[in-house]
Amino acid sequence: MSTAILTGQPVPGSSIEGDLRSLGYDVRVAADPADAETLLAQVPGDQRVAVVDARFVGHLHALRLGLTDPRFPLAAIPGAVTAQPAGRQALTRAVARENSAGGGTAVAVDSLADRIVTALDVEGTDVHRPELGSLIAAVPADPQARNEARQAVANVDDEAVRLKSAVKSRDGFFTTFCISPYSRYLARWCARRGLTPNQVTTASLITALVAAGCAATGTRGGFIAAGLLLIFSFVLDCTDGQLARYSLQYSTLGAWLDATFDRAKEYAYYAGLALGAARGGDDVWALALGAMVLQTCRHVVDFSFNEANHDATANTSPTAALSDKLDSVGWTVWVRRMIVLPIGERWAMIAVLTAVTTPRITFYALLIGCAFAATYTTAGRVLRSLTRKARRTDRAAKALADLADSGPLAQPLARVLPTGLRIPVVLWAVVGAVLPPLAAWIDGPGWPVVVCAVVYVLLSAEAVSRPLKGSLDWMVPPLFRAAEYGTVLILAAKSEVNGALPAAFGLVAAVAYHHYDTVYRIRGNAGAPPAWLVRAIGGHEGRTLLVTVLAAVLSASQFTVALTALAVVVALVVLVESIRFWVSSGAPAVHDEGEPA
Repeated sequence: MSTAILTGQPVPGSSIEGDLRSLGYDVRVAADPADAETLLAQVPGDQRVAVVDARFVGHLHALRLGLTDPRFPLAAIPGAVTAQPAGRQALTRAVARENSAGGGTAVAVDSLADRIVTALDVEGTDVHRPELGSLIAAVPADPQARNEARQAVANVDDEAVRLKSAVKSRDGFFTTFCISPYSRYLARWCARRGLTPNQVTTASLITALVAAGCAATGTRGGFIAAGLLLIFSFVLDCTDGQLARYSLQYSTLGAWLDATFDRAKEYAYYAGLALGAARGGDDVWALALGAMVLQTCRHVVDFSFNEANHDATANTSPTAALSDKLDSVGWTVWVRRMIVLPIGERWAMIAVLTAVTTPRITFYALLIGCAFAATYTTAGRVLRSLTRKARRTDRAAKALADLADSGPLAQPLARVLPTGLRIPVVLWAVVGAVLPPLAAWIDGPGWPVVVCAVVYVLLSAEAVSRPLKGSLDWMVPPLFRAAEYGTVLILAAKSEVNGALPAAFGLVAAVAYHHYDTVYRIRGNAGAPPAWLVRAIGGHEGRTLLVTVLAAVLSASQFTVALTALAVVVALVVLVESIRFWVSSGAPAVHDEGEPA
């Protein structure tokens, strides 16, 4: 239970007490600052507390935004301030300081809540102030001002503003115009029935898994049902975020579930399509694995670039300025959002093609579209990086090093290899990343690939032997992903035995989960996965070397079994640790708007 301390003289006809109770607050009334300080001390330290002026006039949703958002230790709107347990000490100090300065004078002279916020600002304490837009939040000083404020409240539809703000401010064309116009009402329906965003997220996952099962039947009816269910799963996927924004039900676990389940749904659907094609006599597992590799590498490019630049200084360039200028022209915004094939457009394309064509055509279209999108976005980011003179922080270098996923081979080597060479870091990564998949493509499984994998280990260690602060160093993690995933894909395809590609699909899916989990921990300010986990599953270079050795020393059928066993071990280790961390994490609540891709 949260507690609201209502300060000042009650105002006839005011709904503030009822509004606070509707938001889950137990309301207590303080006659003066000294009384407010006493009541504040009586509230248990593990509870949220708010100080609200009794003269407050405003929308209920303004109070909701200011007093119930779980993401911020301290938050305020005019006439109200709130603190979660993490911000209680700062609030208590500010109240004590104001009480001492005011000498116990009547609170009606001005707003105690606003004076507290001013004191917190002077102290240098971060206080979140939500963007209210057209919503009203005020403390009128006289009856005339109060009547004007009440009229302003009546002129703005609180619920319409709340519904509009539930929709993500930046999204793809398909989502914005084909899903969000009605999914926001589904979100409100869920909120009024007490459903949580995590429940809707889980329903979206289950729906997508059923869709994958329908696709796996290999029948036209199954494909049509799969396409329809995939679209409905995406509707639910939009609804969970809108429900979180509508009801301010943010959590670290929820952000992780939303992001992780998106990838699980899409890649499970790829597997379902491959199984369905196999029932019809068409083997498209290589295409399914290729689509997963390409999509995962696209995401790593996005994540790495953003982590490298989000807190960089002098972070401007002519390319970025041109991009901003194009964004000011309405139609170019939507064209640029669509050509990167974000999740809405991508899932719509997959669903329609599944229903009316074959899995092979679906994967061909997906690979072509994603390859074009990846080329467009990566080229733009390379140009931005080359034309800007950004100075990257130690935090950014640490994030890129964590995303690199260097394991028990590269890490010790990085400490002993010479670092005085003038060759750019990214060049080591490019050369190393090309060698194993290229050798596998030319010679197939064998010792030449193993030799190339050993060289890859050395070059990848050299790439991470220095802080990743160069203009193109954000490319190192995606290059490592492409090298590892590509090597597994090509060796499995070259083995030419049934089951090798599905086993490789499972291994890459397990490893990709680990890499996505690393991203979401970093983006949620929860830190990278523990070092023992990275060492236990070998790091990117250790797994790449192990797979090449297994392919060289084992028969094709034995290699398939080994890939399957490796996939199971990696999946078990990373899933157990990931679930343990996110369920027990004490990280602050977050809501990640995510990448449009």
